[in-house]
Amino acid sequence: MRYTTENLVIRPARPADDPGLLTAVTPERAGWDTIRFEARRLEAGQSWACSTPDEELAIVPLGGRLSVDTNHGRFGPVGGRVDVFAGLPHALYLPRGTSLTATALTDCEFAIAWAHTEQVYAPKLVTPGEIATEIRGGDHATRQINSLLPPGFPCARLVLVEVYTPGGNWSSYPPHKHDVHNAAADGRLLEADLDEIYFYKFDKPEGFAFQRIYTDPTSPLARAGEPIDAVVTARENDVVLIPEGYHPVTCPVGYTAYYLNVLVGSAQSLAATDDPAYAWVKDSYQTRDPRVPLYPTAQGAGRGAKREG
Repeated sequence: MRYTTENLVIRPARPADDPGLLTAVTPERAGWDTIRFEARRLEAGQSWACSTPDEELAIVPLGGRLSVDTNHGRFGPVGGRVDVFAGLPHALYLPRGTSLTATALTDCEFAIAWAHTEQVYAPKLVTPGEIATEIRGGDHATRQINSLLPPGFPCARLVLVEVYTPGGNWSSYPPHKHDVHNAAADGRLLEADLDEIYFYKFDKPEGFAFQRIYTDPTSPLARAGEPIDAVVTARENDVVLIPEGYHPVTCPVGYTAYYLNVLVGSAQSLAATDDPAYAWVKDSYQTRDPRVPLYPTAQGAGRGAKREG
C-alpha cells in the first residue's frame, strides 16, 4: 500500500446501518495487520455488543459512563469525565475470548482498540487514580501525557496513551520514529517496530492540527521505493495512521488538541528513535507551559511511559 496525504487520514463516517459509529480503522483499510479501532457514541440506555475470539481489546470512555457486561464479569461504571478535556480517564482491558455488551449509563462516547494475540491475560479496569501522567518537553513543545496501557501493562500487545497539546505548541517532538525492531547487544530494546494511530479531539469544534509523516531514507518503506513525506490536517474524530516514519504534531493558537495513541507491533513497548536533525531541541528548553496539566492529576503526576507523545 502506498501511503499519501489522502489515505493517511481516516475521516469520520456514520453509516446508516450503524449510526453510533463515529470512526473506524480496519487493518485492511490501514494496510497493516496490527490495529483495529473504532470510536462510538451511545445515548443513555443504548447498548453495543461485540465478541473477540482472537483479539485483546481496550475500551476508553471519552465522555460519559458505561456498564460493561462480559463473560469475565460486569465492570462499571466505566468512565465519568464529561469529555476528554475534563479529567483523567478510565480504561477497561479485556482479553481474547471476550464477549461483551456495553450499555450507556449516560450519553457517552468511547473508543475501542483491538490487537490479535494468542496470549490470554486477566481483565483489568484502570481507574483515574491509577493513571500515570507526565508533563513532557518544554517551551513550545510542552504537552501532557496520560498513560492508560503503558509498556509493562499486563497485556500482550496493546499500548495506549492520551496526549494534550496546548495551542501554539508541538508534540511528538522532536520527531521520533518506531518502524524497525532494533535491540542492543545486551538485549535492551532501542526501537520497536510499531504501527500507530492518532485519534483526535479538540476543545472547540472548529479546531484542527497539522501532522507531518515522513520516512527516514533507511526505513522499510523508503527502501521499497515507497517513502512517505506528507502533511495532513486532522480535525474532530479524525484518525491519522502512522505506518512508518517520524510524525510530529502542532496545534494552532487558541485551541487545545487531544489525541489517543494506540500502538501495536513487535513489542509491547514505546522504544523509539529521535530524528537526529532535531534531537538537539531537547537540550534547549528553558521553561514549561503552565497551561498543562489541564486538570488535577496529583495521583499520577510525574510518572509515565517515555518516548511517545
